[in-house]
Amino acid sequence: MVIELKEHFTYQKLLRFTAPSVLMMIFTSVYSIADGFFVANFAGETPFAALNFVWPFIILLGAIGFMFGTGGSALISKVRGEGNLKRANQIFSLLIYTVTALGLLLSLLGAGLVKPILTGFGLSGQFFRDSTIYAYILVAAVPLFMLQFVFQELLVAAERPKLGFWITFGAGVTNVALDALFIGVFHWGIAGAAVATLLGMFVGGIIPLLYFILPNKSPLRLGKTYFDGRVLLKICSNGMSEFVANISASVVTILYNYQMLHFIGERGVAALGIVSYINFMCCAVFLGYSFGSAPIISYHYGAENKIELKSLLKKSLMIIAASGIIITVLTEIFTVPLVQIFTDDDVDLQQLTVNGFRIYALSFLFCGFNLFSSAFFTALNNGVVSAVISGVRTLVLEFLCVLILPLIFGINGIWSAIIVAEMLALILTFGCILKYKKRYGY
Repeated sequence: MVIELKEHFTYQKLLRFTAPSVLMMIFTSVYSIADGFFVANFAGETPFAALNFVWPFIILLGAIGFMFGTGGSALISKVRGEGNLKRANQIFSLLIYTVTALGLLLSLLGAGLVKPILTGFGLSGQFFRDSTIYAYILVAAVPLFMLQFVFQELLVAAERPKLGFWITFGAGVTNVALDALFIGVFHWGIAGAAVATLLGMFVGGIIPLLYFILPNKSPLRLGKTYFDGRVLLKICSNGMSEFVANISASVVTILYNYQMLHFIGERGVAALGIVSYINFMCCAVFLGYSFGSAPIISYHYGAENKIELKSLLKKSLMIIAASGIIITVLTEIFTVPLVQIFTDDDVDLQQLTVNGFRIYALSFLFCGFNLFSSAFFTALNNGVVSAVISGVRTLVLEFLCVLILPLIFGINGIWSAIIVAEMLALILTFGCILKYKKRYGY
């Protein structure tokens, strides 16, 4: 039974509607996790460190896809809420064509920047060679990466969240299966990981494109449109927080890696990579819920249904709070087996990672509220406030904490930086919610 955006959402209905998005985000995290698992266990510590060093740069290139996906979904859902389906389809088509063109352009630009960037960070030897191989292949996948994320958002806006889940599931299974074949059987090392990821992104980006081209019952269709600079600017404005969040997260991750190289070396980068994988999967729950609930919020905002907006915010904050507690408890209990997935028989790396993650995991109590609130304001088509929350949270607070705390507390300062940053960001988050309460009527 299809749940429509115009309905009243109880807790049960809200969880049912957002569950595919949550699962979709979890399976999206399979890309980096699958690569990391097979590289760590079959290729070695240096390729594993190289993979984790390069990935933030790929996110930087793909950040525009995040911006267009969330911003476009918010605008399309709002226009549908206003009852203008024809206009919603024109915006939808313009969005897909624009993202495809930008993806190809960024892929070409990125290919020319690979060696200068890696050389600039002082990489050398096998670490440099592995990083270069992984980067070149993944740069070629940037258009697919961008399309995949855009469609994850737009399939929800098209009231097809389950289809979005199954497509992402298929992409994840493709990635894992090919990782096992290319790395575990063929012993292609980090190159095999990159090719497997590229082909997984192909599934996630091309299949939904074909779905919207071919006849179907979706309210959204890919067809004729016209260039509208104002619409693209509005989409960018709506999705600016996601763009800022991904840019900021990538920059901060690069700083994390730099600090780890300074304090420990390649092993520190490997430990941080393991923590990042677990963090990615845990935060996927918050992100999936935020993305899944955003079209509902946008629809009722467009329909001026303030009672439902208030209900959605209250229920969402309760769901985020409960999820944060559960995730924190579970990760603290299962830290050792989670870390052992990636460390094999490397006892020193395992001990370093376990000690770090037990500190890092406390951040899950706070980060869900910040992630949801940013997406909430994006759904209200207020990209400025959303961008402020995302930018201050990561590019300002987390950046400063990663930069300063290690000078005082050493390696523990690196692990605890995220906790301090999330707690400070939470003050800003709830301040914004209270400030705009009367304006939006929630």
